[in-house]
Amino acid sequence: MAATGGLMFGYDIGISGGVTSMPSFLKKFFPETYKRTQEHGIESNYCKYDNQYLQLFTSSLYLAALIATMFASVVTRKLGRKQTMLIAGFFFIIGTVLNSVGNTLILLIVGRIILGCGVGFANQAVPVFLSEIAPTRIRGALNIMFQLNITIGILIANIVNYFTAKIEGGYGWRISIAFSAIPAIMLTVGGFMVDDTPNSLVERGKEEEGLIVLKKIRGVDNVEAEFEDILKASKVAKQVKSPFRNLLKRHNRPPLVIAICMQVFQQFTGINAIMFYAPVLFNTLGFKSDAALYSAVITGAVNVLSTLVSVYFVDKVGRRILLLEACVQMFVSQIVIAIVLGLKVQDYSQDLSKGFAMLVVIMVCTFVASFAWSWGPLGWLIPSETFPLEARSAGQSVTVFVNMLFTFIIAQAFLSMMCHMKYGIFFFFSAWVLVMSLFTIFLIPETKNIPIEEMNEKVWGQHWFWKTYMDD
Repeated sequence: MAATGGLMFGYDIGISGGVTSMPSFLKKFFPETYKRTQEHGIESNYCKYDNQYLQLFTSSLYLAALIATMFASVVTRKLGRKQTMLIAGFFFIIGTVLNSVGNTLILLIVGRIILGCGVGFANQAVPVFLSEIAPTRIRGALNIMFQLNITIGILIANIVNYFTAKIEGGYGWRISIAFSAIPAIMLTVGGFMVDDTPNSLVERGKEEEGLIVLKKIRGVDNVEAEFEDILKASKVAKQVKSPFRNLLKRHNRPPLVIAICMQVFQQFTGINAIMFYAPVLFNTLGFKSDAALYSAVITGAVNVLSTLVSVYFVDKVGRRILLLEACVQMFVSQIVIAIVLGLKVQDYSQDLSKGFAMLVVIMVCTFVASFAWSWGPLGWLIPSETFPLEARSAGQSVTVFVNMLFTFIIAQAFLSMMCHMKYGIFFFFSAWVLVMSLFTIFLIPETKNIPIEEMNEKVWGQHWFWKTYMDD
């Protein structure tokens, strides 16, 4: 139930790309862009959609999420994970209503901002909730349910867009947006049904209730050892007066550095650029509008299936192997995309034959697949399982903040970057993939099968570089 927070987030990512490539939507809110997309040979292929307001429609959500997550951190600690998910659900419902009835650009953007507050609260509470309730041996797989739901949300959005784009009368985009009420309601109802996590209950002084919930979710009565760990972690947490200042202490630096870098790298793989704007991207490559949405559905499906690969392997082969394998795959596919576009898609003409167009779609799919079983899910999993309890809410908050900040930057800049850098944008992203590989090899430790409250001694304390930070 908790992971449906991801469904909402994913549906939002998928819907904005499809809606912004629908002629009826562009004609109503962005007439200039609409005119540019209808004229051939006047505007560079790479620049048709370069409009700051169009980018703001997509990115305003992430800007709001980034600010909301700072408040969400306090709410998660003071009111618990469950209440935070409920608040997220309410934000989602209000935002959806505003967006589906909105008649002006201002109303649309206000709706997106309210949805963004929902994303900030959901992304703060859900990964932590999942990591805390999961038994150690399947913690990776359960936590990835969040990312799996994000990918399912994107796929559903792509399919909905494919059909609503065909509706005569130009109101298809409203239906696309209105459908997001379904995951919003699911999260809100789910929020009423689930128990809060034992860690959160104990942290807020409800120890008996915490023990009852722990027995319930483990399905056994013998949970003393795990409960002791939670009590110990909670004692330490209670001594911390300002969690954000505590985050800067030496022993919290390893998980903090890794959490921040993983979010930056996750965005600089170029994944969201491809996911947000898949329909627009394929339009740019000369696929017709229908075919563009169709290709986006294919990439959406690849995304879901590959995340399932991660669910299966993450607790078997571990986190590091998945991350490193993906770096190689992403690097190769981006170089190929850049070369094909460089040779075949010029500013004002394109001789992208069927074969080359297929090659681009296959390479985009290869790229999406490798991201979906590695940096996608693990970018949320590793930060949510490596912070100690006293820093977990604040740590997750910084994780979401950095993720949304860089998602915002990419969403706001991608169409302009594509316009100025043209196919070089894929070389730009592939250079980042090289940096990520080196970071993973030297600095990201393996965390599979290690209990969440024992990370300091068993992971950081044993690492060749990070152990120097554990002396306090």
